[in-house]
Amino acid sequence: MSANGAPTITDIDGRGLRVVVIAAQWHTRIMDALVDGATRALTAAGVEDVTLIRVPGTFELSVAASRLAASRPDAIVCLGVVVRGGTPHFEYVCESVTVGLTQVSVATGIPVGFGVLTVDNEQQAIDRAGLPGSSEDKGAEAAQAAVYTALALSSFE
Repeated sequence: MSANGAPTITDIDGRGLRVVVIAAQWHTRIMDALVDGATRALTAAGVEDVTLIRVPGTFELSVAASRLAASRPDAIVCLGVVVRGGTPHFEYVCESVTVGLTQVSVATGIPVGFGVLTVDNEQQAIDRAGLPGSSEDKGAEAAQAAVYTALALSSFE
């Protein structure tokens, strides 16, 4: 299980932070759950200034994050899901979004929470989406990681 070894992030005080959540639209049930998880985590952290942007698919997350980073939010949370199919499309999309979001984060210094599920089948995505019965909530984890990192880095400004 991928959650083995995950840190427990608690008591995050994100009051005053501005966070952008960018979410793909493919696999609506899973994506809506990831957005709900991110929203719950941001609310629990006290983040009130949250903007949600929806893009068509996971591939478009990188360009959206790059453009929205220009508005200098404190953190960006990117949510998507790519389910392996019978063609190399899975590998291309997964690699491009991983590299693209990493480049946005490194080039801008803005933490990017990586909530992109890369799975072999829809059930694996459901298990990680924070739905009732899911074993993980990757939307919440991505939001927590982005806010926690933003707070950790703010002590060096």
